[in-house]
Amino acid sequence: QVQLAESGGGLVQAGGSLRLSCAASGRTISSYAMAWFRQTPGKEREFVAAISWSGGSTYYADSVKGRFTISRDNAKNTEYLQMNTLKPEDTAIYYCAAGPRWVDLSSPPDNYNYWGQGTQVTVSS
Repeated sequence: QVQLAESGGGLVQAGGSLRLSCAASGRTISSYAMAWFRQTPGKEREFVAAISWSGGSTYYADSVKGRFTISRDNAKNTEYLQMNTLKPEDTAIYYCAAGPRWVDLSSPPDNYNYWGQGTQVTVSS
């Protein structure tokens, strides 16, 4: 079992930045692909970014490409999401997820096995 805990969310003005962290416990995340998803009320969970188990490959949703950067530090058992040039439409609850190392980085939420509790990001205009 892998337990995931997100932190770093908050309220920021449009154009600002936030850095989300996802700390894992229970098992090392070095064997897992990791991802970030987000969700707003009444909508399905939306893919944001994913990173391979080694960190060698990344994949982004078109809506965040060029603004967000996903990274991982396997030694610290932590995943990150650096969010720059934030927009009001980025407002959501952000979830980190861990999946099998073979998972396609563009996979939907169903292919990920472990989830954090989420952290709220609110971007004001």
